[in-house]
Amino acid sequence: QSGHIVAVGFDLYCQLLKQAVGQIKGQKPRRRLEVELRLDFVATNEAEFVHGDARVSAFLPRSYINDTPLRIQAYRRIAEITTAEQLDRLIKEWRDRFGAFPKAVENLITLAQIKLAAAIPEISRVETREDKLMLTRRGDFILVGGKFPRLFAPEIEKRLQEILGLLRKL
Repeated sequence: QSGHIVAVGFDLYCQLLKQAVGQIKGQKPRRRLEVELRLDFVATNEAEFVHGDARVSAFLPRSYINDTPLRIQAYRRIAEITTAEQLDRLIKEWRDRFGAFPKAVENLITLAQIKLAAAIPEISRVETREDKLMLTRRGDFILVGGKFPRLFAPEIEKRLQEILGLLRKL
C-alpha cells in the first residue's frame, strides 16, 4: 500500500480510502474540493523546517506526538476534515489527549482552516511567492485590480492569518 500512497499523495490516498469504505457501507460520498497549498514560507515537516528555507513550521512535531503510527493517524484525520465543526472537534480532542499546542501544530491547524476557507469559493490552489498571494479558481487566477493580492503582514508568522482573513472575505 505504501507504493500507492507515494503515487497519489497521502491526502488523496486517505480520501479515496475513506470513500471506498463508505461505498461498501452504502454511504453517499461527501465531496470536497481538493485545495493545494504552496506557501513558500511554510515548512510542513521537521526536516524541511530544520534544513530548508521556510521560516514558519506547520506540522506535528515528534515532541508533541512521539508515537509514529499515532502521528500518521493524526495527519490522516486532519487531512480528511471537510467542515469547521469537524476541525473544532479534532482541536478539542488533540488538546485533551496531547496537551497544549506548540506553534507548529497551531500553524498546521491554520493551514486546515485555510483549506476549508478556500474550498467555499471553490479555490483549488493557494500559493505564495514572496508577498504575492496567488489564488486559482477553475484554472484561472483571482486578481484584484488586475494584480495578485499582496501580503502585508510585517511578521512572517502572521501571514497565515492574513491569508485566512483574505479568503474569508471572498
